[in-house]
Amino acid sequence: MGGHPDFLITVPTRGDGRDPGRGDRGDWRPGARRPLPSLVTDPRPGAFGPFDHLAQIGRAAEIAALGGALVPFDPAGEESLVVAAGLLRQSRHLRVVAGFHPGVATPVYAAKFSASLQRFTGDRLGWQLDVDLDPAVARSQGDHLRGADRYARADEFLTVARGVWHEEGYTYEGRFYQVLAGGFQPPNSGLPFPRVHLTGTSPEALALSARHADVHLFTPDQDVQAGIEELAALAEAQGRRVGYGLRIPVLARDDDDEAWDEARRLWVLTGGEEAGLPDPDPRTRLWPGFARISGDGSGSSGLVGSYETVAAGIRGYLGQGVTTFVLEARPAIEETYRLGERLLPLFAKEIEHAH
Repeated sequence: MGGHPDFLITVPTRGDGRDPGRGDRGDWRPGARRPLPSLVTDPRPGAFGPFDHLAQIGRAAEIAALGGALVPFDPAGEESLVVAAGLLRQSRHLRVVAGFHPGVATPVYAAKFSASLQRFTGDRLGWQLDVDLDPAVARSQGDHLRGADRYARADEFLTVARGVWHEEGYTYEGRFYQVLAGGFQPPNSGLPFPRVHLTGTSPEALALSARHADVHLFTPDQDVQAGIEELAALAEAQGRRVGYGLRIPVLARDDDDEAWDEARRLWVLTGGEEAGLPDPDPRTRLWPGFARISGDGSGSSGLVGSYETVAAGIRGYLGQGVTTFVLEARPAIEETYRLGERLLPLFAKEIEHAH
């Protein structure tokens, strides 16, 4: 089953730049910043703040006609909800998905600030709930729930958030949350609820998405087709339909050789031995080297090649039913323009048909 692709870009919240190891853009690592030559005078000290770089990424995404941006939850990075709010306010059309974990706030408070953001930005906010955090990360965030309880809490979180959003006088009594005669009044009522993005392939994760997700995001390292089939059956039993997405790193250039030359340069730049450059999987053509060249150790396998090669890989997932593609590419500003100008036109007919 095919579909019409929707492309988003991932916004780095822990530094960015041409050299992944430095990550000094956005004032993230001031000590790594390259000093200007003595003959250059910089009139901007104090005038170009750490958000300005992130704002440029959002502007690039909007100019390049991508559908939106994902600001992932990263406990070691900038606060995703703050970044998302800034990107929404400085753009006109960009949809922004903010990643956060359910322990960050009560569902009533999360719904309230989201209602204000929807009002201020023309209903362009989305949510991505990160439920199953690494236990050490969760504890560092003051969250000590483990195992299935995390998904039980996320279920209640989304239930309560939707309840107070849509019902005046809403009451709920659960294991984790209790609300008595809550709910929003005008002008915070009657707004579209943020589109909910969820992840994971465990039975608990798929069951949660079947009940609550608008879009379920997979990664290329997961069995996407099996996950889609299982989730589709679960959602149908709930009387719902869920959209399917993929969060995937990409490195695209004019031809395959140029793309692999850049992959090799980044591999060596981040400490890899040139002779140890891994080959792509012969079956899927996915390259496992993105975890190294991402600069922060994150990232799944992804696509490397010409724009046509990357487009062919994406079309393979379209054929499986995936329609939302959250692309990861660095340095973010330059790569966002590249992808918008060279990759998206290869899907012009599909995108035009969708509208």
